[in-house]
Amino acid sequence: MSPGHAKLIFTLAAGKTPFLQIKLHTIKLLAIIQPMPTSRTLSANDAALRLDNQLCFALYSTSLAMTKLYKPMLEELQLTYPQYLVMMVLWEQDGMSVSALGERLYLDSGTLTPLLKRMEQAGLLSRQRSTADERRVEVFLSPKGRTLKVQATRIPACVLAAADCPLDELIGLTQQVQALRERLTTA
Repeated sequence: MSPGHAKLIFTLAAGKTPFLQIKLHTIKLLAIIQPMPTSRTLSANDAALRLDNQLCFALYSTSLAMTKLYKPMLEELQLTYPQYLVMMVLWEQDGMSVSALGERLYLDSGTLTPLLKRMEQAGLLSRQRSTADERRVEVFLSPKGRTLKVQATRIPACVLAAADCPLDELIGLTQQVQALRERLTTA
């Protein structure tokens, strides 16, 4: 029998009550005992994992709050937030290729193509093959899409009012987040 096991033996003798006989073996345990972490070590480790100390969570939850702020304004325009982003890019530069639009918005073609298709069905834009290169698809605003720009001009002022901070502070914050995005995407 190997160490660490107990052998159970039932014995039944003639005319006697059965009894249980147990043979025990010793068990050797090897253990490495680490010193207990100090309160300083625990608090430093705990602080590193606190949700409120995470930049990713601050960006994520702020993005959710920003999208929630935009939602009622965009519903009036009958746009989703991603559609609004497409419209802003096209208001800046109409006739962009689908690939350039995807790069500008950090969207892959699998996400962008169905989005553009829905916007085309809504009459906001049209997609056309380039006459110079048939492999290239260009996106153009429709008259309805261009007209929507007038209605959208109030949105930035509403966001500035809701942020309740000076414009230069928002511009600086935007530049910091853009610089962070650039560092993360080139890393």
